[in-house]
Amino acid sequence: MAVAAGELAEVTLGMLSGQHSTGTAEQAGKGDMTQQAEAEGLWDAPIVLAATPIGNLADATDRLKQLISSAEIIACEDTRRTRHLISALSVRSSATLVSLHEHNEASRSAELIEQARAGARILMVSDAGMPAVSDPGFRLTAAAIDAGVGVTVAPGASAVTTALALSGLPTDRFTFAGFIPRKHSDKQQLILRLRSEDWTTVLFESPHRVAAVAAELAEGLGENRRAAVARELTKKYEEVLRGTLGELAQQLAERAETPGGLKGEFVLVIAGAAAGDRKDEPAPNVDELAGVVLERAAAGEKLKTVAKELGASHGISASELYDAAQKLKQR
Repeated sequence: MAVAAGELAEVTLGMLSGQHSTGTAEQAGKGDMTQQAEAEGLWDAPIVLAATPIGNLADATDRLKQLISSAEIIACEDTRRTRHLISALSVRSSATLVSLHEHNEASRSAELIEQARAGARILMVSDAGMPAVSDPGFRLTAAAIDAGVGVTVAPGASAVTTALALSGLPTDRFTFAGFIPRKHSDKQQLILRLRSEDWTTVLFESPHRVAAVAAELAEGLGENRRAAVARELTKKYEEVLRGTLGELAQQLAERAETPGGLKGEFVLVIAGAAAGDRKDEPAPNVDELAGVVLERAAAGEKLKTVAKELGASHGISASELYDAAQKLKQR
């Protein structure tokens, strides 16, 4: 178990009280901050996506603090969490906080684009880490690009690269697949893809499902596939488990049965399928693939096109897979 360095390692976002609120800067102070921000080029683009700490407040950059203090509008995943963050960082801000989450991002992005056109300085933050990476921010960025409105990034902490660096697995080529799908057919499609994926893969999962998912991955990819499971990254109780999928599935299952169970945000890092590993992994199952074909066809894709794509990916004849899907559909 590793402990994040520094005295501030004991202060995490999860420990912040709901009673905090943003400070209010006086008008003269705001003018000074605006002139300083413009002089330092903080707002060369009217929209800035900024990374926030994923646990350890000491990871907040000076640039993030300056952006918070000089922004006029802060679009955030959860306004309460952002107020807590601003208070914990002891930053004075007179910005208007507006919510921007998965349910309203499409509609609210248009409003923010118009405000940016009118000269407003808009800061976009998520609850933790980099906006637009499995968090709100993608639609706003895409809308800004389409509208010809300047957008840039103030980089910082990211659970993806932090877990990857700590995993001990190859980092020269990797892919990020976000949260593991809840729907069984989508999850099986992901597992089928990972069987032949030779890049390291990073995934997110909740503490309530991580043990069951690890068992499914061990069954689908082979128990000997190397992996790592990280939780509470950069916080006081940061921990990284390393081993094979079989070993990790067993450890997580045992911990899930203990008092308190599994806690924290989990990141799974799975090694790519090396040539020597593939022989131990289950061969693609035609019936499983046929189920995936039908799921995608039901969602609007052409059955023949899907059968051809999945067949090519898993070394199965497209016609064989198409016939299996038709038989499954009749059943």
